[in-house]
Amino acid sequence: MTNPTTVTVLGLGPMGHALASAFLAAGHRTTVWNRTPGKADDLLARGARAAGDPAEALAASELVVACVINYAAVHAILDPVADTLRGRTLVNLSADTPRAARDTAAWAAGHGVDYLDGAIMTPVPSIGTAEAVLLLSGAEPVYRAHEGTLAALGGTATYLGTDPGRAAAYDVALLDLFWTSVAGMTHAFALAAAEDVKAGELAPFAAGIGRLLPMMVEDHAARLDAARFDGDDANIVSATSTLEHIVATAEANGLSAGVQREVLALFRRAVEAGHGQDALAKLTEHV
Repeated sequence: MTNPTTVTVLGLGPMGHALASAFLAAGHRTTVWNRTPGKADDLLARGARAAGDPAEALAASELVVACVINYAAVHAILDPVADTLRGRTLVNLSADTPRAARDTAAWAAGHGVDYLDGAIMTPVPSIGTAEAVLLLSGAEPVYRAHEGTLAALGGTATYLGTDPGRAAAYDVALLDLFWTSVAGMTHAFALAAAEDVKAGELAPFAAGIGRLLPMMVEDHAARLDAARFDGDDANIVSATSTLEHIVATAEANGLSAGVQREVLALFRRAVEAGHGQDALAKLTEHV
């Protein structure tokens, strides 16, 4: 690397550790700090520098990357030493709400700190590989200035625009899809077990159902953007009947069906509003 950047990584949980490792592998001079000691030993063996406290960590680098549990933790670390961060760039790869991202961007501006907000959309093992996916938002000149350094994290980094809350908005929407799907999968296995269907017996068919989701994502997005909701292939009233069967079977077996009842209520709102014959994408208007 002809122009290595000095980088500090705050937070050495699994993801923060992976970020620091990737910066090191790319040849950047990397300083690390973690509230709990002892997590940096392998990084130090590879050439990383351990800071004794946050102020020392910030002073070490022109680019500071934070990866902790949420933005409250970011502020707990940075607020007492904000003056040390002045004139540097903070890339916040912690997770939180779009509002928290915008508030933190305003805080950074007030302290003379360049700021990018980001979201990591792939798991820890992807960092530093072609599979990594990062989303970033904030001032474009700041993003362009550090684009090359952030490329060390691998895969694709997509710049989403100047609104610092935009990356977090993508993050919460995408994780809404993911975790709600995980909840549905979990309930499905419980429902199957209650009817004496083993998990291994259900799994091949569950995987097949799961493969329908990417097609539905594309179809929903196209319909929503075009405001086209003809229900020729599948409609809301038909799906409502299926949900009623799911709730009835779950409750007959003594299972909780709170989430499924909420989904059923959504479908019924759409039917009652006169959209029973519309495509499932129309449900978005009734959330």
